[in-house]
Amino acid sequence: MREILNKIQALPARKKAQWLVGIILLTAFAFCLPDPLFDAPTSYVIESREGELLGALVAEDGQWRFPAKEKVPDKFVDCLLSFEDKRFRYHPGVDPIAIARALKSNVSNQKIISGASTIHMQVIRLSRGKDRNIAQKLLEAIMAIRLELAYSKDEILSLYAANAPFGGNVVGLEAASWRYYGRSPETLSWAESATMAVLPNAPSLIHPGRNRNQLLDKRNRVLDRLHEKGKIDENTWLLSKTEPLPEVPLPLPQEAPHLLQWHKKREQKNQSSDTDTRLLSSLDAGLQKQVNNIAQRHQEQLSQNGIHNASILVLDVRSAKVLAYVGNTSGSFNSSYVDIIRSRRSPGSLLKPLLYAAMLSDGMLMPHALVPDIPTQMSGYIPMNFDLQYDGAVRASSVVSRSLNIPSVRMLHQYHYARFYKLIRQLGLNTLDKGAAHYGLSMILGGGEVTLWDIATLYGRLAAQYQAFNSNEAIPVNIASFQENAPQQQVSEQMLPLDAPSLWYMFSCMDDVIRPGDEGYWQQFQSSRRVAWKTGTSFGFRDAWSIGVTPEYVVAVWVGNANGEGRPGLIGVRTAAPIMFEVFGKLPATTWFASPARSMSATDICLESGFKAGPYCTDLKTFSVPVVCIKSKQCPYHQQVHLNASGFRVNSQCASPSEMQVQGWFVLPPAMEEYYRRKHFGYKPLPPFRQGCNTQQATSEMDILYPPDGAHIKVPKDLDGLYQEAIFQVAHRRQNATVYWSLDDDFSGTTQAPHQLPFRPEPGLHILTVTDDKGESRKVKFIVME
Repeated sequence: MREILNKIQALPARKKAQWLVGIILLTAFAFCLPDPLFDAPTSYVIESREGELLGALVAEDGQWRFPAKEKVPDKFVDCLLSFEDKRFRYHPGVDPIAIARALKSNVSNQKIISGASTIHMQVIRLSRGKDRNIAQKLLEAIMAIRLELAYSKDEILSLYAANAPFGGNVVGLEAASWRYYGRSPETLSWAESATMAVLPNAPSLIHPGRNRNQLLDKRNRVLDRLHEKGKIDENTWLLSKTEPLPEVPLPLPQEAPHLLQWHKKREQKNQSSDTDTRLLSSLDAGLQKQVNNIAQRHQEQLSQNGIHNASILVLDVRSAKVLAYVGNTSGSFNSSYVDIIRSRRSPGSLLKPLLYAAMLSDGMLMPHALVPDIPTQMSGYIPMNFDLQYDGAVRASSVVSRSLNIPSVRMLHQYHYARFYKLIRQLGLNTLDKGAAHYGLSMILGGGEVTLWDIATLYGRLAAQYQAFNSNEAIPVNIASFQENAPQQQVSEQMLPLDAPSLWYMFSCMDDVIRPGDEGYWQQFQSSRRVAWKTGTSFGFRDAWSIGVTPEYVVAVWVGNANGEGRPGLIGVRTAAPIMFEVFGKLPATTWFASPARSMSATDICLESGFKAGPYCTDLKTFSVPVVCIKSKQCPYHQQVHLNASGFRVNSQCASPSEMQVQGWFVLPPAMEEYYRRKHFGYKPLPPFRQGCNTQQATSEMDILYPPDGAHIKVPKDLDGLYQEAIFQVAHRRQNATVYWSLDDDFSGTTQAPHQLPFRPEPGLHILTVTDDKGESRKVKFIVME
């Protein structure tokens, strides 16, 4: 190195200057290309998994400019090179032959006829945006040679195709193809590709909307050259020349506008230098269009009732991908721009199946055990069933299939709302972010807010994890983000937030719901598929939901008004469920969840109560239940009774053992029995005692239905400012019983069935006491609120 420096120092000054100039020129040549070549904003674009355009947004500078693609269609390349740069594949960025021909032509005509620009030079000109003159032309030629050294031929073609002007505010081949032909450039014919090739030559003059003769002439010249070179046969050449030119620009597809907006917001939030404005989604193009049509058609019908918005989400359980995403129905008003899939809304009853599965998983409940359905008040909260009726007692599985509110609240009270809150947060419902105490027992009836995305991915994750565990397969179970490639995992039972048998029972009872419009007869049709589904309706008829799950798919639907306006008839089973089942009809055939036999255990079940059989149960059957349920309590509703030959109850004080017949009897508490026997005509109340028998040790025969013990009640005032009557109610087993009522130790009256009595209690603490004609007494304390 020292010797080289010494030799340079020994050179004459003139030689040193030449070396310096050479080094400067080489350095300038090496760094003459801007980085990046193009920094203009590009349109946000969304494509289906097949690569079909689903939507695009105009770029920030008002241009339709799609992000560059690596591959340029062969037809367009052949047309472009035939028209613009015949020796593109061979020259080093500038074409000496074209330059010589252009000089000769320009000199002979004494004006500029040809500029001899190559594709390389045009890419440089598009990148720099400078005025065209001789000096700029020379600089472009130098930079074109440098471009040849930095990029491959295909990359240079891609740069040109993505940034060439095509008239108006259309930049780039892909945007032009969709604007002028409504199709991707890969599907263009030879005539259409030739038109696209000649448009950038003079986009301000040659435009599909004007100068059509010039455009037609240039297009046909390209077709002539292709025919001469043997690129197209004679029939194709002749037919291509008869194809019409495009008319006015076409609107771009808008099949998934809300997902496109979400992608734009996500990329802008990232603020990274390598922002990709093209989203290659997992959407199925055909299904997306069908689901859009379904949503739009139903919305047009629902709008007659003032219901203007709907959204649909379809997920593939096994691949953890989104197949269809309809954030809202289209329209210029009614808040159609709101992406309901990402919006917080009250879920109504959608969480009830999760509570059922949670209690099964913890062994707190048998799958078909009876749950009280009676007037209930807990800490001032008074739930009501949708039909304002009471069943007395219902199967736990029916609580889900019939979406009953009162049993659900009682089940949550038993499970505890703080524990359930922790579970659903673990399952991914992070929008319930105000703490368990804020929601309390109302949580199970839609007292919080969730998004359609969260609830759909929650059920999708449970279905995927169940399938993975039950089939011993490694499938995607990370469905927290359906847009990403979910990892393949082998799921163990310890990984399940709810055990496999509980999930299976949950899906099974969700399958028992009567489908809308089918009146329960849908199962008779062989084409019908099994779907675990649940509907939800929020308070005030503001939100209607329906979610369906199979081992392959999740379909979630929301219907309502984006501004929160409630409407009569806005009920999940009437408005959202029909949409959900129609969407399922567009999906491939589905299967059903296989029973998790290896996690079940056989045990005797009392058929009348659904509990584990006790010593006095009379009708038993062996069922497979979750292993954890084996330790649950025995049937509490069967007791041993002693009857005489006449069917009266007796005891040792009034009958000898030889006269007694020992029998097990299904007995519900009086409050449950009061309503249960109205809907179950086969229910047999306890027989009365034979006259003369002492009944002091007998089963309780009376309960106070209203007000509950510890209740806080409100008694409205009439127009005169006086408190109105409140109807208090008692349930009694004996139809002929007489009940004596006292309020705060003041006798208030007597009743015989039905046992109801009006009161006008003043604000404050009160004690209600009731006593029957056999001396049995009940007492409750309650507070009348101001």
